[in-house]
Amino acid sequence: MSRENKGALKFLAVILVLAVLAATGGAAWLWYGITKPYRGFAAEGVFVDVPRGASQRFVAHLLERNGVVRSALGFEIYARRHPKRTLQAGEYFFDKAVTGRDVFWKVASGEVYVQSFTVREGETMFDIARELEAGKFMPAGDFLYAASDPALIRDFSPGAQTLEGFLFPATYELPRHPAASELTAQMVHKFKEEWKRIAVAPTGTPMEQGDRRLMTQLVTLASLVERETPKAEERPLVASVFENRLRKGMRLQCDPTVIYGMERLGKYNGTLTGKDLSFDSLYNTYEHGGLPPGPIGNPGEASLRAAITPAQSNYLYFVANTLGGHFFSATLAEHNTNVMKYRRLLAGEPADPPPAPAPVTHKKKPTGKKHKGKAR
Repeated sequence: MSRENKGALKFLAVILVLAVLAATGGAAWLWYGITKPYRGFAAEGVFVDVPRGASQRFVAHLLERNGVVRSALGFEIYARRHPKRTLQAGEYFFDKAVTGRDVFWKVASGEVYVQSFTVREGETMFDIARELEAGKFMPAGDFLYAASDPALIRDFSPGAQTLEGFLFPATYELPRHPAASELTAQMVHKFKEEWKRIAVAPTGTPMEQGDRRLMTQLVTLASLVERETPKAEERPLVASVFENRLRKGMRLQCDPTVIYGMERLGKYNGTLTGKDLSFDSLYNTYEHGGLPPGPIGNPGEASLRAAITPAQSNYLYFVANTLGGHFFSATLAEHNTNVMKYRRLLAGEPADPPPAPAPVTHKKKPTGKKHKGKAR
């Protein structure tokens, strides 16, 4: 072999060694980039929004640009090694150094950033809207706009004007900025799930679509019960009072219905006065007979069950007992006595007045004549 050929072979061998070393070094760097924790973002953390339908390459560069992974190429190669796993769309939050491998599995598992939001039993859609805005989820007006569209419950309550009553009280896991229409759909879906579980006709069979009018009335009644008492054990009794009054053609005279009618028009300032009881509203059950035209809040399971199966009682009245519960009575005379109890309790006095003291009797002196005795 000539000297020139030997030199050429030696040069090729050097090039090959260098190429192997470069490839090995590159592979080692990529492996380091995917297996060692990395945080190239600010201490307060970073949100990364992965759009729907984004490719692995796009997501890899998005993560690198936001300082979440060290190497976009390393992340993409690792992702391609798991072809059965899809990177899920959504918003992700990173607040500490993690490996590129951990980032991949977080996104592939769809561990999107969520915050808990609780709708409490009896809250109105106005309450929910205010709390969503206070929690910086969305403007109150956005939620009220979505909740004012009853399309989601047309199959259940054809005459409904809004979604009030069907935004089921529960804890929901929400992204930072949920869409109002998606949130109301989630709440209504939860209501329908719970209704199927708890709503049965008096015969014990599930209620059918033919019972839609009754179903709507029950939800409305349940919303009144929910707003009248916080005590679950009292709710069947409160429902029985309303049922008994409806049966006798008596007006319900339910303060929360007046408040709701005023709130719908932005007229409620937090205090209900005697003058307000004549407020012009179809929801005013002092002025109008029967149930109001729709629910006045969003009842929970206990109130729905109470409306479906009220207690058996002859009660027609109830008044607060200042302990979160109520005094119940069957006659107006009993009710007036209970109202006096309530007023005494508010004044810090016992519910029942102390018994009147027994009258004092004086002994009569003897009236017989005295006889003089003999002197001794």
